[in-house]
Formats: sequence, C-alpha cells, structure tokens
Amino acid sequence: MPGHATARDIYRQALPVILVSLVAGLFAGTILGTETMRSFIGDVPGLLLLLPAFLATRGGVYGSLGARLSTGLHQGLIEPRFQSDRRLTNAIVASFVNGMTVSVFIAVVTYLWLGLLGSEGNLVELVGIMVVAGFLSAALMISVLITVIFVGYRRGLDPDNVIGPVVTTLGDVFGVLFLLVGVAVVGAVV
Repeated sequence: MPGHATARDIYRQALPVILVSLVAGLFAGTILGTETMRSFIGDVPGLLLLLPAFLATRGGVYGSLGARLSTGLHQGLIEPRFQSDRRLTNAIVASFVNGMTVSVFIAVVTYLWLGLLGSEGNLVELVGIMVVAGFLSAALMISVLITVIFVGYRRGLDPDNVIGPVVTTLGDVFGVLFLLVGVAVVGAVV
C-alpha cells in the first residue's frame, strides 16, 4: 500500500461506500417511518427517547474498534487474517463489553429520565430491549467490521477511508432493526 494517498485515491475508495451508506440511511429512515415502528415506539415508553443515544453509541464504540484495527494494520501490529491474535481478541472483547455496558446504561438513564418527566417506564423492559439490541448489533458490527477491514486492506484499500461510513450505516440500519427485534423478544417474555 502506498505511503501517501492522494485526494483522488481517498475519494475513489470512500465515495462508493458513502453512497451505499446514504442509500442504507434512507432505508433506516423508512423503517422508522413505518406503521410497525410507530406502534412499537408507542407501546414502549422511552423507546423514542433512547433511540438516538443507542444509534449514536454504535458509531462511537465500533468506530473505535475500526480505528484500532486500522492503526494496528498500518503499524504492522496485526495481520489482515482471521486468526487468533491477542491484540485483535482484546480489541474485540473491549468493544463488545463497551457496547453492552453503554446499552444498559442508556436504558437506565432513559428510565430515570422518564421518571423525572413524570412518565411511567419499565426498567426491566428497557434493559431487556437494550441487551437484545446491543448484543445483536455487537455481533453483526464486529464481524462485518473485521471482514471489511481485513478484506479491504488485502485488496489495497485504506481502512481509514471506508470504515467510518460502514460503521455509520451498520449502526443506523441494524440498530433500528435490532431495537424492533428487542421489543418483540422482550414483549414476548415480559
């Protein structure tokens, strides 16, 4: 991989991913606008309140994983292969734990905020939804990020140019979808 990328190289690598991200973001917005999503939001007090925080933290937590992996590849600390490596494993575990912790934290803060606003909320329901959505998004985002970064790097792409739009797209599209799944799963149990 060349040491100094030109602006043209950066745009050539990032623009297709950004366009896919745009289309996927529109798809996520469409999901949010469906009657099913509106009924789910109405059925679970606090869901609309926690949605932006949940989606934003997907990018923060898993964007950090992407940056760590990209830096590790550039510095030669990790190889772009799917093999057991202590650095890679530690980065994955840290991202997973951070993603799950922040998901539960969002649920608790949402519950407390609902109480301050004088609204009723169910802490067990909110935490359950966020655990399901957080787990599913972690599993998907970690596996897709590692694949995109490693395969892209082996094909000559700079992971720094593509990982941001990939994280944003995955977090938005699948974050919304997995919240719906969490509502369905928790609704069936609670």
